Amino acid sequence: MQPDINPSRHIRFVLVGTQHPGNIGAAARAMKTMGLSRLVLVAPERALDEDAFRRSAGAEDVLGDAPVHATLAEAVADCTLVLGCTARARRVQLQELLPADAAARAVGHAAGPAEVAVVFGRERTGLTNEELQLCHLAVHIPSDPEFSSLNLAAAVQVLAYEARLALLRAAQESLAPAADPGLREGPATHAQMEGLFGQFGQTLEEIDFHKGRSPDSAMRKLRRLFLRAGLTEQEVRLLRGILSDAQRMAMLAGRKDA
Repeated sequence: MQPDINPSRHIRFVLVGTQHPGNIGAAARAMKTMGLSRLVLVAPERALDEDAFRRSAGAEDVLGDAPVHATLAEAVADCTLVLGCTARARRVQLQELLPADAAARAVGHAAGPAEVAVVFGRERTGLTNEELQLCHLAVHIPSDPEFSSLNLAAAVQVLAYEARLALLRAAQESLAPAADPGLREGPATHAQMEGLFGQFGQTLEEIDFHKGRSPDSAMRKLRRLFLRAGLTEQEVRLLRGILSDAQRMAMLAGRKDA
């Protein structure tokens, strides 16, 4: 597959649970000034209103074209790289990137071509731990710890600016950004990875791996392991085939013990 000469087409900015429509409009404007147009909304608290379009100030097309999803998992189901913007990753241990590094990773991945999501959380509380678990990597803007609160549109502007620089560098280097070498076999989508994690959870239960312990810790570690590995579609199919055989053997063993 040839690299995409315009990887920005494969990069979406996802706003989760936004509380103020005006902030969505300001975020749309921040994106458009940097040549980005794919805005996605997840369960905004209020519908877009006059204030949102007023604050978009020329980016009404970005705002008007933004699809709305009920969950983050639905919004990133076809993505193979999900970057979660967060103050700190709290209980979810993710590798943290600075904005410039995250943008370079996103552009290189999108040139594959492959779908990339940059995710922003709620104005007051950010992304939940459950939402961060859906991300491959965390992005941390190193603001002043004495005054670290960053407006949503400002955070979007920082990431959009770094993405713009990464896109310009890629274009200058070769007119077509180099494809991520890990994408030759086709990266697994977010939905495919979630299917793998679901089957892993079922299999571990069926083989009594947890021995009465809570499965949460093991599944968090497995998520980190496989998301860090960047599995391809073929590798996911191989793992799921192994799990299916393990489930079948567990079922046969249960019949013999009955």
